Amino acid sequence: MRMTTAEIREAFLEYFRTQNHEVLESSSLVPHNDPTLLFTNAGMNQFKDVFLGAEQRNYTRATTSQRCVRAGGKHNDLENVGYTARHHTFFEMLGNFSFGDYFKVDAIHFAWKFLTEELKLPKEKLCVTIYESDDEAYDIWLNQIGVAADNIIRIGDNKGAPYASDNFWQMGDTGPCGPCTEIFYDHGEHIWGGRPGTPEEDGDRFIEIWNIVFMQYNRQADGTMNPLPKPSVDTGMGLERIAAIMQGVHSNYEIDLFQSLIKQSAQLLNVSDLENNSLRVIADHIRSCAFLLADGVMPSNEGRGYVLRRIIRRAVRHGHKLGARAPFFHRLAPKLAELMGAAYNELNTQMPVITKVLKTEEEQFLRTVDRGLALLEEVLVDLDGDTIPGAKVFELYDTYGFPADLTADIAREREVKIDQQGFDDAMAAQRKRAQQASKFGVDYNEVLRIDAESEFSGYELTEQAAKVTAIYKEGESVQQLLEGEEGQVILDTTPFYAESGGQSGDRGELLMVDGAFSVTDTRKAGNAILHVGYVSGGEIHVGEELTAAIDENRRQAIKLNHTATHLLHAALRKVLGDHVTQKGSLVAADSLRFDFSHFEGLNIKTLRTIEKLVNDQIRANHDVATRLMNIDDAKEAGAMALFGEKYDDEVRVVGMGEFSTELCGGTHVNRTGDIGFFKIVSEGGIAAGVRRIEAITGQYAIEAMHQLGEQFDSLASMVKSDSHNLADRIRTMVERGRWLEKEVERLNAKLNAQAGASLADQAIEIGGVKVIVANLEGADPKSLRDTMDQLKNKLGSGIVVLAASKEGKVSLIAGVTKDMTGKVKAGELVNMVAQQVGGKGGGRPDMAQAGGTDVAAVPSALATVNDWLAQRL
Repeated sequence: MRMTTAEIREAFLEYFRTQNHEVLESSSLVPHNDPTLLFTNAGMNQFKDVFLGAEQRNYTRATTSQRCVRAGGKHNDLENVGYTARHHTFFEMLGNFSFGDYFKVDAIHFAWKFLTEELKLPKEKLCVTIYESDDEAYDIWLNQIGVAADNIIRIGDNKGAPYASDNFWQMGDTGPCGPCTEIFYDHGEHIWGGRPGTPEEDGDRFIEIWNIVFMQYNRQADGTMNPLPKPSVDTGMGLERIAAIMQGVHSNYEIDLFQSLIKQSAQLLNVSDLENNSLRVIADHIRSCAFLLADGVMPSNEGRGYVLRRIIRRAVRHGHKLGARAPFFHRLAPKLAELMGAAYNELNTQMPVITKVLKTEEEQFLRTVDRGLALLEEVLVDLDGDTIPGAKVFELYDTYGFPADLTADIAREREVKIDQQGFDDAMAAQRKRAQQASKFGVDYNEVLRIDAESEFSGYELTEQAAKVTAIYKEGESVQQLLEGEEGQVILDTTPFYAESGGQSGDRGELLMVDGAFSVTDTRKAGNAILHVGYVSGGEIHVGEELTAAIDENRRQAIKLNHTATHLLHAALRKVLGDHVTQKGSLVAADSLRFDFSHFEGLNIKTLRTIEKLVNDQIRANHDVATRLMNIDDAKEAGAMALFGEKYDDEVRVVGMGEFSTELCGGTHVNRTGDIGFFKIVSEGGIAAGVRRIEAITGQYAIEAMHQLGEQFDSLASMVKSDSHNLADRIRTMVERGRWLEKEVERLNAKLNAQAGASLADQAIEIGGVKVIVANLEGADPKSLRDTMDQLKNKLGSGIVVLAASKEGKVSLIAGVTKDMTGKVKAGELVNMVAQQVGGKGGGRPDMAQAGGTDVAAVPSALATVNDWLAQRL
């Protein structure tokens, strides 16, 4: 049965929907609040906190088609992509997950039924592996599924340590872990390779298509394996791999999706050979690049942005190999959206950013190639021997993006070679450094896991009675806190808003009968709300009843800014375009900060248009309506999700007339008019393709305008004007200043000419050459240059060295007439003097400049010039 890639994806999700799994969208390629991962590289990443017990969901079964990138960390096989059948930088992982619900029996039955009944794969083409000691899984496969005993392969600890097996999965050195069972497909005898566990297992005949991880143990630091109270399941099946099988091909690059991208690439590059590996590289790389850009990653020289830049440059390099001399890669992005936009709408909404950034990167890299050629030329000129050092080849590659194979090609043309081993060693060292980004950096058993829950009442209340259900001090559960002690308090119900969605956590007090706990911050911990602070008086105990009261004035100021953030987001999309999406925010009491995707700066006129649009909506005094809706219904109604937020099935939809509708769990004013006034205070870029606006509202905005008015009045007083005529007065003063500057330049030129005439008469001869050395106190660099030119003209043939000191800085200039540059280089001369005054410099053989910081050393430094010249003339 032949199925397209899109049909397989949909069939998988629908199958598990019928098995009572919650169908969830793919998470971003940028892991949410997880600094231990460079990119999302597996379907389980978005459920990591659930598996760790740090987060609870309102479902126990889930299924996803997760977009993944493996191009950094330990999964860095970038150089293999395009040259093997199954290496990719981007891939989709189909997965189903159980969080303490079903376990081995159901997980195995689900997988087998989908493959053999839904996809109708021949059972005789399948074999399975299990962990060597997992007799339970063996029994299920043998007696319940009916797989023949010789098709169930036990895989043991073949890596020199207990549980170090391809069939034993671990989240990290500690924490959840357990055995795996894998399903392999036999592509046929015509392809070399053997079954898992045989010496030929690295061949391409038997391909793993499904992996089921049984999380049933909690590994301690000493290696002890304790049974988990709620065993869970994590599975994964590569969409590209199963698509190859369903479409009767062997290589992933032969499936429908890749073939469409390869043909489009060939058309753009005017290439007829569709089997060319470079076309495969380009087809693979457009997927990772477009999706990374859609998820907010921008090219840079570090971290995720560096990986993205490398992938873009590798694609452009392969286009260059196929003859491309102008940007082409960005033109492939719309085809990708045509193929995958139905499943991932962010490709459609972010297409302007994707194409703009890709084109810019292409243009920069093409210039980089030219720069790399020039640098390589310098290396070849200075080369001692017949081998370019591996470190230099790596520098050209890593710093300038100049590919090693291109370096090798050019080296062969010059009858030299490259140190391939040295380059490989440098690459290996880089990979080792990158691997650190892929390690889970915490001990699972040291993670603070809080089982308590808190009910949030802060949408309606700012003060209420509550009961203390738990207290933590330095990560440990305690029964009380004494006066002056710091800790975290959990209540059964609270009006305190925990930091989320960019909105700052509330502050306030927990008031006991004989004391108080000052809340300095409020945060989330699973389903609990942590009141962070200290006991300012008395004591606080678990079980104690108290009054929770937030700082109402601060909360109100935050509400103004949060509601204004929604209006700003909508205004940006209306003025700049639908490609604008939120990339981060901070909503505090005194200001708001909004990061958004856009590829160029905003001029004053555009900012004023945006500002006016927001204030128009404030004056319209829209009702700020909040509704609880099913998330699918909310999105259908056009509600926008905010960057980095996780949403439950039921979500809060905040609407302001027809102008703005967003999913948001934050607190807001009742009507937009409550905001009062909105003022943008700054706009700028924080990364390629990401801009930031900072703004203020309400009383803070009014006070800022008052301060601005006071500054205008002060300036007007300083220039003896009034605020109404201030601009005209300053313009007149600026024009007067420019005239005076020109007059000073004219007078300086006159003085320099007179000084030059006087200095020319003081020239001495050294070795038959006229030489002038002088210190012109107070002269600026331009005056030095003018004087030097005049002296060279007057001498006709000779050497001039001039110095000047001003405001603690030394300026030096040396001039050598062209007939003398064969004996004396101006750059060497000025550098000799500069080194004596704490500086350095250089320039052309006939004219060079330098600076310094040691003003007192100028006379003695100039005194060395005559002797230095005497040795050369």
